[in-house]
Amino acid sequence: MKYKYTAGLQRQLLKLLFYSALLAAGLTFLLIIFVLMLEITGMLFGPFRNFLQFMYYNLGPWLTIILTAAAFFVLFVIFLVRKKAEYLAQIIEAVEEASKGNWEVKLPVTAQDELGRLAASVNSMADRLQLSVEEERMAVHAKTELITNVSHDLRTPLTSVIGYLRLIDDDRYKDEVELRYYVNIAYEKSKRLERMVNDLFEYTRVSSGGLKLAVTPINLVELIGQLAAHFSLQLAEAGMEIILSFEKDKVMIPADGDKLMRVFENLISNAVKYGKDGKKVVIKLAEKENSVLVQVINYGSRIPSTELPHVFERFYRVEKSRSLDTGGSGLGLAIAKNIIDLHQGTISVVSDDYETVFKVELPKAGNPLNAIDSESESLTVAENPD
Repeated sequence: MKYKYTAGLQRQLLKLLFYSALLAAGLTFLLIIFVLMLEITGMLFGPFRNFLQFMYYNLGPWLTIILTAAAFFVLFVIFLVRKKAEYLAQIIEAVEEASKGNWEVKLPVTAQDELGRLAASVNSMADRLQLSVEEERMAVHAKTELITNVSHDLRTPLTSVIGYLRLIDDDRYKDEVELRYYVNIAYEKSKRLERMVNDLFEYTRVSSGGLKLAVTPINLVELIGQLAAHFSLQLAEAGMEIILSFEKDKVMIPADGDKLMRVFENLISNAVKYGKDGKKVVIKLAEKENSVLVQVINYGSRIPSTELPHVFERFYRVEKSRSLDTGGSGLGLAIAKNIIDLHQGTISVVSDDYETVFKVELPKAGNPLNAIDSESESLTVAENPD
């Protein structure tokens, strides 16, 4: 590649010299014709005539012509090389600016020759370096934000646990009923801490590509039916019902059943928590030509349109105080999205004053990303995702 590029520059230089020689020869020839016409018409006089006579008698006609052509050749070379040199200087300055961290310098690509290719390569290099620096900056920011969010979310329940345990340790309770009340609160807060740690661990594995899928044929109807039964008690306590709308009794897809269970557990759990006002959760499953569409619908308060693009971001909560009350970690939907992405599917949400619909579309065939042998060990799923 190096020699090819050098050969191209050499060709450019030889071409420049050839054009300069051609122009010099042509201009010298025109000058000779012009002088002869002036001599024939008697219009050649004064210092110019004296100069030509001096050159003719002292150097001879051929040497005079050669020197004239050489002078024109040098002038043309200087003129043509100067443009190339200025362009090369711009490239050098751009590289120097890039070495100082200024990636916004852009070179005009004025030709398709080697210098033009070099300028385009410098522009491309600057863009890639700028992107790399920006990605590194974003990674550092994300890491800092992750630590801040985790610290904040862990500190709140941990402080509560420590407080109630201190009350118990100092015997600051009236009777055994109050003691059990304190113990129960500490226990619930501890379970929330466990869920948050499990969610954080799982999110880290999913987002870093460390999560492997144990893919087997899955009956999606059966899987969602089992989840609906699992949530029956929670729904009853909330005064809600779940309605299943399936077109068929059996819909098979290649997927990791445990990971999909994690996704739909999260969606149903959120529908129960945030859709209590609507008194019901509806799950629809429909087959398309090449995919399966699952919709989890609740009829609670709407998600503001400004919040919709962010609901799948980690630690994002639409209703901050309400999410804290329900024990959400802010990682459930981010984990769900990454799992669906690994299955080469899509997950989205729409919300209006009437309903909020989470849509999951999964391919009916294909090879999910990071798939492993179905008998390989898979990641343990938290019992109460959020």
